[in-house]
Amino acid sequence: MRRLIIGSGYLGERVARLWLEAGDTVYAMTRSPVRAAEFKQAGIEPVIADVMHPDTLDSLPACECVLHAVGYDRRAPYDKRAVYVDGLRNVLERLPESVQRLVFVSSTSVYGQQNGEWVDESSPCEPTSEGGEICLAAESLVHEQFASDDSRRAVILRPSGLYGPGRLLARTEQLRSGTPLRGNPDAWLNLVHIDDVAQAVLLSADAVDPAKSYLVSDTQPLRRADYYSQLAALVGTGPPVFADTAPGESSPLNKRCCSKKICDELNLQLRFPTVVEGLPHAVGASER
Repeated sequence: MRRLIIGSGYLGERVARLWLEAGDTVYAMTRSPVRAAEFKQAGIEPVIADVMHPDTLDSLPACECVLHAVGYDRRAPYDKRAVYVDGLRNVLERLPESVQRLVFVSSTSVYGQQNGEWVDESSPCEPTSEGGEICLAAESLVHEQFASDDSRRAVILRPSGLYGPGRLLARTEQLRSGTPLRGNPDAWLNLVHIDDVAQAVLLSADAVDPAKSYLVSDTQPLRRADYYSQLAALVGTGPPVFADTAPGESSPLNKRCCSKKICDELNLQLRFPTVVEGLPHAVGASER
């Protein structure tokens, strides 16, 4: 099968590798000729284009499946809404007719619950953060694009906080230096290992009759203090120290995410069901 990845970052690179191993033809979009050369060397067909420049999207390769997993580059001259919403609109308007499945990566920030409630796909999406509002606006574009065509399907994935190799360096340095961590230590934290999200993408891309959206998180939300205590123990530092909340600072989201639906319907078998299994892998892989 021919697959196109728009957003070849932390998640996209892993998905590309898995699709290549499965024998698929994989295209990946990039703005950088240097990255394009790296893709080519890895066996990926590069597509030099930019979601913010519609004219570069007029010649997207004919493919059956698209993963849209664009992250926000703070160095770019556009704000987050422009990239996530306007950039997505540019892509949707120019999808090749051959595309039968779109997997769009959103976020659990679309859920604004703050009282420790459990949330799943049936919970109301009432975001309280700008990022959540932007993700929900992007989801609406996807639904609108695919609502009138039964021959094409879109699946929206809402992963919780991603962690894995290469994603723990900043926090481990804070722990080693004793720098206070911001945020409420008693708030619930929802995480999912990057490898499990990659598997969720593969299953969503090939499912015969998937739902319109799936929440993707591990099986055990935990308090922020517990998470950082486990991380501190793994990297050999003292216990975490948390900064006092500044006056007027908004409360963090405080919910518990349940991803039972994707596990049941698409048979997602989490390799790292909790951070007890996932953190040692992430720390160990980062240090190798």
